[in-house]
Amino acid sequence: MPEPTAAPTPANRPDQCLAEGWLGFLGHRWNALLLWHLSGGPKRFSDLQALLPRISPKVLSERIAGMTGRDLVRRVETNIFPREVTYVLTARGEALRGILSELYDWADDVARQDAATSMIGDEPKG
Repeated sequence: MPEPTAAPTPANRPDQCLAEGWLGFLGHRWNALLLWHLSGGPKRFSDLQALLPRISPKVLSERIAGMTGRDLVRRVETNIFPREVTYVLTARGEALRGILSELYDWADDVARQDAATSMIGDEPKG
């Protein structure tokens, strides 16, 4: 008689990877960039638009709303006139800072390696 096998858990089932939803969310074109810019401190909507000039105001609003809904970003409104709204990372968002920094460093290393490789390939033969 065959040995009984343990029932698959979400962590070991390939169709239910715990990180899949987060990786998809962070993989969205603007999300990681917005989180990266917010890791430098609070930013106003116009600051974020200036840092990412190709993002439309509608998409920026949607991305901020998505991050707020996932408890990565918090909207902070001042009580003084004129009101000022800024966006800041929550503790959960701050926890991504190291991951994003490592990803940036990795991408920078790869870009340097690729540039060095392409320069070697461009040397004159003789």
